[in-house]
Amino acid sequence: MQTPPFLPLSLMNVSLDRSPCINPSLSSIGATKRFLVNFFFAFFALNMSLTANTFSAEYNKWVTTWTASTQGPYPSGNPSAQPNQSFTFPKPQEGARNQSFRMIIKPDVWGTTTRIRLTNSLGTQPVTFDHVYVGLQLSSAELFQHSNQPVTFNREKRIVLQPGQWMWSDPIELPFAKPRNLKEEDNSFLEGRKMAVSFHIDGSSGPMTWHAKSLTTSYISPPNSEAVSAQESEQGFPFSTASWFFLDAVDMMLPASTKVILCFGDSITDGTASTMNTDDRWPDVLSRRIRRQFGHSVVVLNAGIGGNQIAGPQEYSSLKPFTGGPSSSMRLERDVLTLSSVSLVVWLEGINDFSKNGNASVDQVIYKLTEGVKRLKAAGIKVMGATVGSALNSTSAAHGSQEQDSKRRSLNDFILSSPIFEGVVDFDLTTLDPQSGEMKAEFVPESTMGGPGDKLHPNRVGYQSMGYSFDLKVLANLLRLTL
Repeated sequence: MQTPPFLPLSLMNVSLDRSPCINPSLSSIGATKRFLVNFFFAFFALNMSLTANTFSAEYNKWVTTWTASTQGPYPSGNPSAQPNQSFTFPKPQEGARNQSFRMIIKPDVWGTTTRIRLTNSLGTQPVTFDHVYVGLQLSSAELFQHSNQPVTFNREKRIVLQPGQWMWSDPIELPFAKPRNLKEEDNSFLEGRKMAVSFHIDGSSGPMTWHAKSLTTSYISPPNSEAVSAQESEQGFPFSTASWFFLDAVDMMLPASTKVILCFGDSITDGTASTMNTDDRWPDVLSRRIRRQFGHSVVVLNAGIGGNQIAGPQEYSSLKPFTGGPSSSMRLERDVLTLSSVSLVVWLEGINDFSKNGNASVDQVIYKLTEGVKRLKAAGIKVMGATVGSALNSTSAAHGSQEQDSKRRSLNDFILSSPIFEGVVDFDLTTLDPQSGEMKAEFVPESTMGGPGDKLHPNRVGYQSMGYSFDLKVLANLLRLTL
């Protein structure tokens, strides 16, 4: 809508000083003046209201506030603390059959308008979604009453995604994010609350696109059950899962000044060995630090996939999957460039390339890393390099060799000295025991299941130290923020 022009001051003066009446009485002149004054202020108020609305529309933008990089087909991947899924999905090749999903996710920043992205990016047959809803989790699969909002796609309540396809929903207003006793824009009371994205699969999905390691409990109805995604009760969702299915991004409408940091990497970014349901990954720790310093002006995203590599695998598909997902170069478009408003990527990867599953040379990894950084910078996205921590003497079968350690130190030398990065965070310095060359002993025992750890993945203590190793002054400079 075009905003009408302001009423000229000259017109206001003429209107008040000259009357069309012949020999007007003093009372009529006063009435005329009052009428014109009231008319002017009413017009001015309307004009300012329209201008404010236009300003709001022009100076807000879509910002991705949650993402989970997808892989597939289920069960190819590296989940953590996964419940038995044999009753939930009896035949993995058939996938979901007439089932409702309630995916529990935590937006890093909330807004009052959202949209979601459903995906069949690694499926082999069309998937039909209906009864799609977005609500506010109370606890378990139970939602706050009256929070569940219907979702449409191109104004349709039912969509079919072809293999390789994903789709953003229409904008969804969130009434629960606009309490009457608070200013409309003040939704900080939702800080840390979790969103429930619920949907129903009509028929059989076939091989399922998923993110294996959510470290967050979500919920699923039994096979061949009616659509229960509209219900706010937990009753229809008896099965639990530690993975996210078919959902890979959530946007919020936020101020145009909002910055987005995307953490890109493997299982150490994905959070292996951190605590279930407590958001203890290093990107989570960084997010909390940034929130204290910069409020809601910066969003932190996690785009890690357990087992991911920079240089490999050479090919990836639903027919030829790899547990670590597609290589970083294969997924860069989907997992970074098609998300909304990404400003800075922190790239931590390489240890899997040098494992027995990768066997890549240092030169191969540096070449692919450089190629990826150039693609990001061409899109206007800054990149911060992150040094790779030690896996020396790891108990994981594919890791722990001297050769792997030598290669990752050579990669770190490149990261610390290369001009292709706008900044560097030295995770190796933070996590290394210089005496043994291994990960610091206090970082080894895992937090997820309370096991002994593998000298590859840090525990909660280690991830917290990684999150605190960032220099916020460097981040503020890269994002043009004021400390």
